[in-house]
Amino acid sequence: MQVFITGGSGLIGSAVVGELLGNGHSVLALARSDASASALQEAGAAVVRGGLADLDVLRSGAAESDGVIHLAFSNDFSSPEALAAGVAEEGAALAVLGEALAGSGRPFVTVSGTPWVPGRPSTEADPLPLDGPVGGRGRSVMGVLGLAERGVRSAAVRMPRTVHNQGTGGFAGLLTQIARQTGVSGYPGDGTQRWPAVHALDAAVLFRLVLENAPAGTAWHAVDDEGDAVRDIAAVIGRRLGLPVEAVPEETYGPLGPIFATDQPSSSAHTRDALGWKPEHPNLLADLENLQA
Repeated sequence: MQVFITGGSGLIGSAVVGELLGNGHSVLALARSDASASALQEAGAAVVRGGLADLDVLRSGAAESDGVIHLAFSNDFSSPEALAAGVAEEGAALAVLGEALAGSGRPFVTVSGTPWVPGRPSTEADPLPLDGPVGGRGRSVMGVLGLAERGVRSAAVRMPRTVHNQGTGGFAGLLTQIARQTGVSGYPGDGTQRWPAVHALDAAVLFRLVLENAPAGTAWHAVDDEGDAVRDIAAVIGRRLGLPVEAVPEETYGPLGPIFATDQPSSSAHTRDALGWKPEHPNLLADLENLQA
């Protein structure tokens, strides 16, 4: 099938594009910049220029394709206002994509984070949070899943806190970036809080499986590591970069501070059983060994 994809040049998106092209699908990819367009074309995708705010472009891309995978997000976490603007932009884009697919029976796969549940790993049956810093994303995803009642084979792939490849990406990547800037490999609280993780290449396989096979209105977990202690993540980063490892104030991480400090392990048992998904690439702590000082 021809798949329209947003965010196809990012860490996850580039892996998804490669997975789709390698398994007989064609890709029409949204590209906001010349660099993104060039990378996507080199990978073998057709390109349409625009961003998430270009609603007519999104509508056209979805209308002429056999399915849609949405991955794009502003990723501006510099302030609560910037994060809220990114959430609002994504919500409008998802609404337009959904309208373009209504009544068609075509697949629409969107992305969210895994939920967190006090005292145990979250599962695919747990609801997404609808309040807090990213509650708007949860509401938008629920809207996409609700399109199952309007003739769309909608599904959500819930991503863990760190999606990594060659030691970069996700929350662990942000810890690395801040460590380089401050000279300290830090962690909030006592560091025993756990973050789930997955290799980008394994996540890409799951996106393809969901696109091809998932029933309408379903959610899936792209989780390999159920939960790595943040202190252990910071310890590998500190050792690889030659920096001290210390607890730092939650405020160090801006609007993401409360999320960084939360224990949020997650399970993918149902996803593996139902779709036959089997992660094969290095886990997070092993992949972080690729970091260079």
